[in-house]
Amino acid sequence: MSHISHIELDDRNLPPPTPEIEQERKVAVYDLLEENTFSLPRRDDRVVPDGPYHVNLSIRDKRLVFDIQTEAEEKAAEFHLSLGPFRQVVKDYFQICESYFNAVKTLPPSQIETIDMARRGIHNEGSRVLQERLEGKADIDTDTARRLFTLICVLHFGG
Repeated sequence: MSHISHIELDDRNLPPPTPEIEQERKVAVYDLLEENTFSLPRRDDRVVPDGPYHVNLSIRDKRLVFDIQTEAEEKAAEFHLSLGPFRQVVKDYFQICESYFNAVKTLPPSQIETIDMARRGIHNEGSRVLQERLEGKADIDTDTARRLFTLICVLHFGG
């Protein structure tokens, strides 16, 4: 299967991220580029360029935009997803992350672990929503969906 070889977030019009959000972004990008599964299925008998792909993620007109090109800068696809299905899970994810970041500073390891398990559960839910929204547009595995969901959260942070 193909993969993403370069990813960029269009955050030009967003406020600067907190140090925690910036760290989440860096880790997600690094992990995503190290290992991911991303391919574009054939649609309407149209030839779809093979990857690896360069992906630009942005939020435009209240929609999540995936702008996908080949490494040769040939347009491969562009799709716009409604942000509605992501709103609650992103909100829940930010709330649990805030609790987690605060817990790390003051709580014992057992309580931190409990919060981290909840955080992972919400993160899994966000990645599941993303996989559903991308069905028929792009094929991704669970780990890729988790990392992309983190980057969607980064874009939501400022939006």
